[in-house]
Amino acid sequence: MTSGHLTLVTIGALALFGATGLGAYGAHAVQGAVDAAQWSAFETAVDYQFYYGLGIVGAGILAHRFPDSRLIAWSGWVLLAGVVGFSGSIYARTFGAPEAIGAVTPLGGLAMMAGWLLLAAGAWRARRQ
Repeated sequence: MTSGHLTLVTIGALALFGATGLGAYGAHAVQGAVDAAQWSAFETAVDYQFYYGLGIVGAGILAHRFPDSRLIAWSGWVLLAGVVGFSGSIYARTFGAPEAIGAVTPLGGLAMMAGWLLLAAGAWRARRQ
């Protein structure tokens, strides 16, 4: 694997590590300290961080398999931007950030969608290799 591909796999694994820790912390320290809507949002952020951590790892592995596909490699980075924007803004709001940070959440969601489209396009093109 190239350095960039290994970086994606490493970042994806760290996202999974973080989701595990945040999920455990949430269950023991956040739940009950916030209202039901905030708790639900926090759980959603953790769930998505798990899914996207796996997606980032997968993009890194696929980028290694198809090294000529810039779309596949870019998909991992865009998925990362999405999870940082989406889950990160929800975490920030849960822990008291100003409401304005909530404007980042849908942008993170759009980046997540764009990452999957890039992966699909890259896979579609790579099928000819």
